[in-house]
Amino acid sequence: MLNSKIINWYEFNKRDLPWRNTTNPYNIWISEIMLQQTQVVTVIDYYHRFINSFPTIKDLALASEQDVLNHWQGLGYYSRARNLHQAAKFIVDNYNGVFPNSFDNILKLKGIGVYTASAIAAFAFGLSKAAVDGNVYRVLSRLFGVYELTNSPKGKKTFQLLADELMANAEPHIYNQAIIEFGALQCTAKKPMCEDCPLQAQCFAYLNKEQNSLPTKKKKIKLTNRYFYYLYIFSEEHFLLQQRGDGDIWRKMFEFPLIEANNRIELVDLIHTETWRSLFVDVKIEVKDQLATKVHKLSHQNLHIEFISVKVDRDSMNKFSSFICIDKEKAINFPLPKPIESYLARA
Repeated sequence: MLNSKIINWYEFNKRDLPWRNTTNPYNIWISEIMLQQTQVVTVIDYYHRFINSFPTIKDLALASEQDVLNHWQGLGYYSRARNLHQAAKFIVDNYNGVFPNSFDNILKLKGIGVYTASAIAAFAFGLSKAAVDGNVYRVLSRLFGVYELTNSPKGKKTFQLLADELMANAEPHIYNQAIIEFGALQCTAKKPMCEDCPLQAQCFAYLNKEQNSLPTKKKKIKLTNRYFYYLYIFSEEHFLLQQRGDGDIWRKMFEFPLIEANNRIELVDLIHTETWRSLFVDVKIEVKDQLATKVHKLSHQNLHIEFISVKVDRDSMNKFSSFICIDKEKAINFPLPKPIESYLARA
């Protein structure tokens, strides 16, 4: 059977990953959420730190949102961390802190979709659920010659049925890990290792030289360009931060005072904007330096970011009442977007 070939491949090629050595649904849940949009090699250290700081669902539920975001800092897609936190509180309130053991109840948790619910159900509870992620879409589309868009309702249904059929009577936790790993290491997006593939003789894509055509590419997302001018306003070892609001990227995280524009602005023009002038009313400033624009890529946006270092005297720091004045050593206590964190490491 095809699934036995994939499982045999897995037994010889699988990576030793920490979340594979447990059936604890909490640990598996944390790993699955972290692995969304993030590479395995990046997740490992974050996973260990997170579990060490919040070893149980109750520990996570009792933590402050800021503490949770601090532990997530650098992973990006921070809504994942907020959803984890809210779901942990829900589990404590509704299940006495015990992770639900049915697929339907897992699916009801905030931030959990069909794939994640299936993965947790299979890995933690041995439920017969085929988990279909990007790796699995790729394997199935090439193996069976499926041209349906993976992000279309029809495509999702088609691939789920194929995954269920391929799993057949195999152990769900082994089969799911195996096909996901097979897609990650063998049937890769670019340059799949077809010449030593155990499925070569049955693979539609290999036999028809369609590896580069499958899976069918998703429609490109239109990217928005935004222009951020961050002002690192400082005096000695103190600098200013502000908290972002709810309705945008990096929700509730902390950043430097920001001037956002619709296009690139030279510094000579930026200092004549109303926002700049209103910020430095009756304040003597010294512009120390300006970092060249760096593009920070998000899923739907390109952020063109420049940092402008502005020195003021110590007494003037009290005039910025709408910002938080903190000691540089205390920055670790605030959840910061990656660009801000990187800048502070050099400042």
